[in-house]
Amino acid sequence: MKIGILGTRGIPNHYGGFEQFTEFFAVYLAKKGHDVYVYNSSNHKYKEPTFKGVKLIHCYDPEHKVGTFGQFIYDYNCIMDSRKRDFDVLLQLGYTSNTIWHRLLPKKPVIVSNMDGLEWKRTKYSPPVQKFLKYAEKLAVKSSDFLISDSIGIQNYLLKEYKAKSEYIAYGAEPFKSPNISVLEHYNVEKYNYNMLIARFEPENNLEVILDGAALAKTKTPFLVVGKHDVNKFGSYLKNKFKDCEHIRFMGGIYNLEHLNSLRYFSKLYFHGHSVGGTNPSLLEAMASNAFIIAHNNEFTKSILQENAFYFDDKNDVKKVIDNLKKEDYLDKIENLFQKIENEFTWDIINKKYLDFLHECSKKN
Repeated sequence: MKIGILGTRGIPNHYGGFEQFTEFFAVYLAKKGHDVYVYNSSNHKYKEPTFKGVKLIHCYDPEHKVGTFGQFIYDYNCIMDSRKRDFDVLLQLGYTSNTIWHRLLPKKPVIVSNMDGLEWKRTKYSPPVQKFLKYAEKLAVKSSDFLISDSIGIQNYLLKEYKAKSEYIAYGAEPFKSPNISVLEHYNVEKYNYNMLIARFEPENNLEVILDGAALAKTKTPFLVVGKHDVNKFGSYLKNKFKDCEHIRFMGGIYNLEHLNSLRYFSKLYFHGHSVGGTNPSLLEAMASNAFIIAHNNEFTKSILQENAFYFDDKNDVKKVIDNLKKEDYLDKIENLFQKIENEFTWDIINKKYLDFLHECSKKN
């Protein structure tokens, strides 16, 4: 098949979840002999025409000049280019800024859209933007031939809200089996004697709730907060709020995957506060790194972790967990989640599910 992938900033991944998935999946497709194209932003560092057998289409993206509105122009440029490519399948990842151009999508290819999370629920957006995103979600459902949900929660939501069926396919992760204990020296922590979280600094990721609990806890175990805290007001607010809590350490972004995986592996408690969206990549990576997970109590996360994690609703729950739980008492839960990665979520498994579904869609259309 001739397959186009749009909706990301491009590969190799320097950005986030969809870009990470695109890199793994596109390379997999190319190895399987498919003619695969990925749309790359002109702002992407990588300027070559191909990447590991994947053809790259570089489209003008003025986001660095005009801000968020530049995403709409970038998506317009990608969609207009796709009209002349004669694709069999066009895989759209997300819908935030491309659905206003849905009438311009080419007629020949099967349009398959991954619906991402409930973007319109994110509190970082103003009410008018949330309203637009809800409308964009509706347009994406209407203009796609087939839909993909990355969590059972999203699948149920689409069925209830739009009576739209979707294929459930999660993100992937690779089992991490080579922890490097020397990494801990670099971050001045000791094996199984620190707690941590990894997240973007957005209110719906419940960082404030988690850190309030950490501040209240009698046990002042070092708490590593991994994420770029200097990019928005919320990050600055949190750093200032907890400046007197010496055990809470704002680490900034860490992008060395071996370091991240080793930190997760040797942590005492790993907090996952995401409450909006589907299967978050960082959750799967924590499972794959033998982390002992304490997660926000919501249907998206619980559908993956089930009884193999502890859950929190507020700061008092977080406090109790920090003061009372020991990782060594729950090794069975940790092992169950690791086995789940090996049995359900490796990239080979996820990539095959995607390819099988694209084949199925192509035949049905």
